[in-house]
Amino acid sequence: MPDQTGKQLPTDMQPAELLQNLIRFDTTNPPGNEGECIKYIEKIFSGIGLQTKIFAKDMNRPNLVTRLRGRGDKPPLLIYGHVDVVTASGQEWRYPPFEGRRIDGFVWGRGALDMKGGVAMMLAAILRVCVQNIKPAGDIIFAALSDEEAGGDLGAGYLVEDHADYFSGTKYAIGEFGGFSMHVGNKCFYPIMVAEKQACWIKGLIKGPAGHGAIPVRGGAMASLGRMLGLLDRHRLPVHITPVTRQMIETMALHLGFPSGLFLRGLLQPGLTDLILKLLGGNVSHFDPLLHNTVNATIVNGGKKVNVIPSEIEVHLDGRILPGFEPDDFFNELKTIVGNDIDFEIEHYDAFHGKPDMGLFDTLASVLKELDQDGISLPMMLPGVTDGRHFAKLGIQTYGFLPMRLPPEFNFSKLIHAADERIPEDALNFGADAIYRLIERY
Repeated sequence: MPDQTGKQLPTDMQPAELLQNLIRFDTTNPPGNEGECIKYIEKIFSGIGLQTKIFAKDMNRPNLVTRLRGRGDKPPLLIYGHVDVVTASGQEWRYPPFEGRRIDGFVWGRGALDMKGGVAMMLAAILRVCVQNIKPAGDIIFAALSDEEAGGDLGAGYLVEDHADYFSGTKYAIGEFGGFSMHVGNKCFYPIMVAEKQACWIKGLIKGPAGHGAIPVRGGAMASLGRMLGLLDRHRLPVHITPVTRQMIETMALHLGFPSGLFLRGLLQPGLTDLILKLLGGNVSHFDPLLHNTVNATIVNGGKKVNVIPSEIEVHLDGRILPGFEPDDFFNELKTIVGNDIDFEIEHYDAFHGKPDMGLFDTLASVLKELDQDGISLPMMLPGVTDGRHFAKLGIQTYGFLPMRLPPEFNFSKLIHAADERIPEDALNFGADAIYRLIERY
């Protein structure tokens, strides 16, 4: 990855090699065991003379931070990523998920996209800044975090609660997810995350008559569970047009022109939204969760013996709430679909309030425009949640900015948390270059 002067990072500091090494640490969460991976990053920084700090609530689950001193003309910029990954158990992989193989122009392995690939981009960019002796206008804080995939209580949440002073004065941050190319029609868009949904995990208790397994029971708890799951499968929650999603769709529609743009703009008409989503085919996953509160049943517990009809069944549901809505709004919408016979309670809720601060958006968009003249940047709300919700408590606006120029046929969203997770090497280099340019001009 050479720069304009022709200077180049050593081979073992290139994004692909860094990612291979990161993947080879099995940091499946739970249990995490991110310690050795964090030590690897610490060794890289110490090798170029960068001092690091380790903050840990659990010494097997540490977090690393370091600071590149700037000129002091701007507030610090936070660049962060997590090194834990979700399980690969029970999945059929073409290549072993923790070997980090480089095959056919891709780096394969768990975390290649979420988000060791992003961490590799960040590391490569920071190392390049150090090699070039660049002094940005403000300090650059880098944080390698644990525990994001299980909520971040030992990672970003812990840093925010116990070490907030380290981030004093920081206004903006970049983290996951955004800046990747998305092809719609004949245009290439780069959505940059500026907001995210709120996680609202709930438990439902379904009751019914118990009985002997040999005697048929109609309308029991199992039947009620089946009815509820069927209703959730067939019906969406109500349509809501939030400001970020409106701006995203209007920007896309403007550049797509007639007739595609007119068709897409119909998503912003609540009476037409769900009909148009049915017609979008494979692209529906891009828009559906941005226009609704969503809920998915993920865990079911019920019954102890095969010959006893259970009187109670627990069902756990993953709810995601749009900005501006509260759990009570979500429950009311849910009950309009499944009825009032099921008792729901909140198990976990991450509130994420406030309007996005768009002050860094134009800078990020200009970096992407330099690297892809035909690309169109637009703001995006992430359907999931990130560590950004923790840093938001300190008044820090996170932008999802892990830039990747991807082939049109590459289905980014379907590979995250799935078998055969991989990232094109060209996309890694693109992202590292984009983050380097951001630091350079900050």
